[in-house]
Amino acid sequence: MSIQSSLIKMAIKLTPNILIIWASNIIFKGIAELTAFSCDLETRKVYVQTRLYGEEETIEVWLEDFAVFNDGESYRFIIRQAKSNRPWLNNLLSRIIGKAWEIPATLQLTTQLELLTELFKDETPALEKMD
Repeated sequence: MSIQSSLIKMAIKLTPNILIIWASNIIFKGIAELTAFSCDLETRKVYVQTRLYGEEETIEVWLEDFAVFNDGESYRFIIRQAKSNRPWLNNLLSRIIGKAWEIPATLQLTTQLELLTELFKDETPALEKMD
């Protein structure tokens, strides 16, 4: 692992969740309110709890086993497991999990995509579906 990706991982670990929640709530003001957040890059798990503007109940989403990889031709992003506390969102998530989504790449983004590939290294060699 490069020094750059190690520093980024450390910065992500050390960033307080309250700071992420605060910044997200500024960005999504009038649309949604982020009420809880956690991210673990080592186990590649993300948990988000949000309340849509005007709604009383929160929506919870769990993402697990996500990766960015280069298949030789392009960079791709995959989420292998995702679930929510809402049936409609589970139906939506079921359509995107297990598929490798191509990330549009330009020459200017090659360095950043290589860094993302290193940060979110795919540990499962076989892919279920390619789109």
